[in-house]
Amino acid sequence: MTPDKRMDQRLNLLQEHLKRENPTMVDVVGKYRELDVVAKKIGLLEPGESYATRISWWPLISILGTFSAGKSSFINTYLGLELQRTGNQAVDDRFTVITYSPDGAQRTLPGLALDGDPRFPFYQISEEIELVSEGEGSRIDNYLQMKAAPSEKLRGRILIDSPGFDADAQRKAILRLTDHIIELSDLVMVFFDARHPEPGAMQDTLEHLVRGTQRRNDNSKFLFILNQIDTSAREDNLEDIVASWQKALVQSGLSAGSFHILFNDRLAVPVPDEAVWARYVAKRDADYERIMERIDGVNVERVYRIIGNLESTSNQIEQQAVPRLQTLLKRWRRDTLIWDGITLAALAVAGIALSVWLGWWQGLNFNPPWLAEVQASPVASVLAIVLPLLILLVIHFLIRSKVRSYIAKPLSTEESYGNLKAAFYKSTGFFRLIFQTKPAGWGSVNRRRLDNIRHSVDRLVQRLNDRFTNPSGREPTATTAKSR
Repeated sequence: MTPDKRMDQRLNLLQEHLKRENPTMVDVVGKYRELDVVAKKIGLLEPGESYATRISWWPLISILGTFSAGKSSFINTYLGLELQRTGNQAVDDRFTVITYSPDGAQRTLPGLALDGDPRFPFYQISEEIELVSEGEGSRIDNYLQMKAAPSEKLRGRILIDSPGFDADAQRKAILRLTDHIIELSDLVMVFFDARHPEPGAMQDTLEHLVRGTQRRNDNSKFLFILNQIDTSAREDNLEDIVASWQKALVQSGLSAGSFHILFNDRLAVPVPDEAVWARYVAKRDADYERIMERIDGVNVERVYRIIGNLESTSNQIEQQAVPRLQTLLKRWRRDTLIWDGITLAALAVAGIALSVWLGWWQGLNFNPPWLAEVQASPVASVLAIVLPLLILLVIHFLIRSKVRSYIAKPLSTEESYGNLKAAFYKSTGFFRLIFQTKPAGWGSVNRRRLDNIRHSVDRLVQRLNDRFTNPSGREPTATTAKSR
């Protein structure tokens, strides 16, 4: 089976599932297919790739942070179940994907259940692990597990509990999985332990998570949570601790995201001063309510995010990828012609110098001893013209190939809109003339396709708005109600 056919089957399965879960999104998958066609024509996507697989089609909440930061305790409290092991040490070194259990049973499944199911965001993730850690792809169960839990709060969404960041911070595969999770998540909750404020304890977390927000256009999805803040109640310095942590995050590169505090009533020891404790509880309750509001809003945000990503990628292809390729093609053409000229001039000078040294000139007349024989033979005359041209043509293609490789070397293969390097190589292939200004696959047809996709996005957004809003305040008509 070809990679494209395999991807087509995967998208068919996705559409079948969406017909049951969220029929509105079925059409969106079709629009992603259209976008894939444009990208593959340009070379931004390889066969078997799709923009539809770069996002999660189910609301995804990831919980990250250092060990002992209270991630597992928070999950257990939120679900109302003793699902995750808790402790002051790193109790689990695998990512745990938590989903709804329809039969009321609580069970744990191996990583293969995620790697082999195209409905989950870790489909074929073993191949990604293999790329960064040879031999580790076959050991997927060491990195992932899935737990099914009978909690209504899991219905229609997925939670991911990460291993403590400093539990295994040196493993490249863990970091690759973390990047993958962050990219797909609708909400990223980053936990810090208020009992360990020293920078060394959170260095890896700040480096990989906080500083990463600077490169993102969706960094509002990050919630930074200072947990176990109740340990500061005896000193009554809540505001000072929060301010110091906020300062540390800002200094590390935090430019967006919200900051909250939490502690667990079951584990907390109240202080004698009731007024102080009441202030701590009030602040905790207010922040917890805000966190719950963000979690509850994930389902709606996910739908808008998927549609928004469709429009954003369409715009990026036309407004970023195509202009960038045009600039690269211009540079490739200019540098190739310059080196063609330099090479031709060098060959001409060398040829004249050699002919003079051989005595083929009589004054200003070129008269080598073999000239008469060549002129007397039609075949030799043709070869005398064709062979030098062929040699020059070979030299030209060698030059353009070298120039192409030099220009392509620093190009990225992982832009948000696709593989820029592959697209450049496609636009500078053997059968492409250096005077062509448009990238391969780009023209009026694909421009119209992108326009149609963007128009479809507008209609889809309007349909969603009709479901969730009513600016006019009027009661829906029977026709409108039926369309919804």
